[in-house]
Parts: sequence; C-alpha cells; structure tokens
Amino acid sequence: MTIKLRAVDEYDLPFLQRLISDPDSTGDFQWYGWQNPHRLRKRWEDDGMLGDDGGILIIAGGDDRIGFVSWSKVIANRASYCWSMGVIVAPEFRGKGHGTEAQKLIARYLFDHTTVNRVEATTEIDNVAEQRALEKAGFTREGVMRGGGFRAGKWHDGVMYSMIRSDLDR
Repeated sequence: MTIKLRAVDEYDLPFLQRLISDPDSTGDFQWYGWQNPHRLRKRWEDDGMLGDDGGILIIAGGDDRIGFVSWSKVIANRASYCWSMGVIVAPEFRGKGHGTEAQKLIARYLFDHTTVNRVEATTEIDNVAEQRALEKAGFTREGVMRGGGFRAGKWHDGVMYSMIRSDLDR
C-alpha cells in the first residue's frame, strides 16, 4: 500500500481523538491519560492543524486513515530552530512499515517547505520498534536522555534521533 500525507479534514477529528485519548488505540508508549475532547476541534478551527510552530497531517493509504504525523518548533538558539516530530499509527496498521514511510515523508516535507536544518524525534528507550523505524527512515541515533519523559506514573529514559538536511543527499 502506498501512503501519503494529507491535511486534516473535519471528519478526521474523531480518528485523531481516538489515537491520542483511547488507551486501546494509543499504544503502550503513547498513553498519557485522558485528553480534552474539545482541544483538537478548537485547534482545527483555529488553524486547520497547520501553524507556524507546528502541525499535524493524516497518514493515508487510499481511503484508509492509517495514523498521523505531528511536528513542533524547538528553539535551538537566538538564530535557529529545529522541528521535533512524532508519529502515531492506528493499531490495525502497526507493524507494516507505514510508520517508517510516514517518518520519511514528514522529514522530506519539512526540509522541502521550511529552512530548518534539523528534524529530531525521541522515543522511550524500551520502544525498540520505534527505534528501528526511525533508523530505517534515515534518522541517526544521538544518545540516551536519562529520565527524559514522564508517563504511567514514572520517569522513563528516552532516545534522541535526528536527521539533518545533508542526510537526504546520502
């Protein structure tokens, strides 16, 4: 199945809400508790999920909604910033390479449409499947962030990955 990224439509909002707020859909590493059910609609009404500081795009395969990618601006210093990106794939589509392909597509999109030189992604150290997906997508493992993220009542170590613009030429 060929996948593509597309803008979020209003009818996608329940799908997005399911992927961020339903513990059976978020996956073991993305459940952060119940989320405000109105937050996504408000953001969609404000900017269509595409703002100067980040955005969300749907991962689509034909008529199927497979998941979503998101990105947000991270200030590096007074003169530059990078993008931090993430992906959530719906449970029924996991393990088929769609997350890897979506991460390639969003990195290319961000390099093609912004002047940023770096796209980064983090995942929990126990999320081996996501680490493999990032590496297959062309990201480089940079190191471990001790106690970098709080989830499920405790602090977890994370792993930082990045891709820089010149990596695309390899």
